[in-house]
Amino acid sequence: MGNDLTQKNHRTPGRAATSNPQVRFDRFSAQAVDDGWYQDPDLPVLRTHVRDEIARTVISRNKSPDLSFDRTINPYRGCEHGCIYCFARPSHAYLGLSPGLDFETQLVARPNAPALLRKELSNPRYIPATIAIGTNTDPYQPIEKTREIMRAILAVLRDFNHPVAIVTKGTLIERDTDILGDMAARGLVRVGVSITTLDPKTSRAMEPRVPSPAARLRTIRRLTDAGIPVRVMVAPVVPALTDHELEAILTAAHAAGAVAASSIVLRLPREVSVLFRDWLQAAYPDRAARVMGRVRELHGGQDYDPHFGTRMVGQGPWAAMIQQRFKLATRKLGLDRSLPALRTDLFSRPPQRGDQLSFL
Repeated sequence: MGNDLTQKNHRTPGRAATSNPQVRFDRFSAQAVDDGWYQDPDLPVLRTHVRDEIARTVISRNKSPDLSFDRTINPYRGCEHGCIYCFARPSHAYLGLSPGLDFETQLVARPNAPALLRKELSNPRYIPATIAIGTNTDPYQPIEKTREIMRAILAVLRDFNHPVAIVTKGTLIERDTDILGDMAARGLVRVGVSITTLDPKTSRAMEPRVPSPAARLRTIRRLTDAGIPVRVMVAPVVPALTDHELEAILTAAHAAGAVAASSIVLRLPREVSVLFRDWLQAAYPDRAARVMGRVRELHGGQDYDPHFGTRMVGQGPWAAMIQQRFKLATRKLGLDRSLPALRTDLFSRPPQRGDQLSFL
């Protein structure tokens, strides 16, 4: 059960969330109360904990008209990158964990995902289409370095000649250029690298365990040098905090080798709204009111408007201005193009043990 006791009993360096909001499905809550007793000020640091989940299925489906894909894979639940603005935070409540500090510190790994994926792709009724990875939590967050679940998933997709689109902030993706380069040569992969700001101080505050902006630009260069098409994602655009960097981010990414671009404005669903407002007041008290005023202008007077079609681009004059600036900058840089569709015609099921081999 998520509660603020986690924060009161630990120090939280390198974490973006300032609290652990109650899980919205819980019937009971816990509150930290100062009873006047002396407590040691040298509290222990809140560490990351990982537990394994034995998944029953690995490919998730969606029907959102805002998305260009209908299926995803999530190797992990929760994300140690800890981006304060992450729209995936509310999903942790379904595990009985808080979208706050729990989302950053109580992680779930799915070690049987590669084996399940092989089984699901081997089903004769399966029809291939691009699988998106990294649309909820980052597949290249720090624990992937030792768990290597994402790498094993990529190996399965390569064996089946299955197309995949990856979104990440993690430079660890460079480790897998051997697999990704091979798939890219066959038109089976594209990568989106998210850059929110070029300012390392702002980045460290908003996304405390994400590689620096400069490191992500180097990753774009190394991926493109390996023949892997990369799209820079200016996401999210935070009004009155990072929006002035839009053109600079696009220019830097283009210089690093990005061949396309996209952008999404800040959105704060469910508990993310409270978490972001608390963080904003602590990190940027001088502009908190201005930022939230712009956010509400984007979303019809609310912290967030979940309606399809507008939730990712916003509405009103400020949203229109951002879209116009994005169009002009990408046109100037040659980033205003759609990447070619990934190939599905190469999909084939590799022989399995016990298969009857053809004589022809």
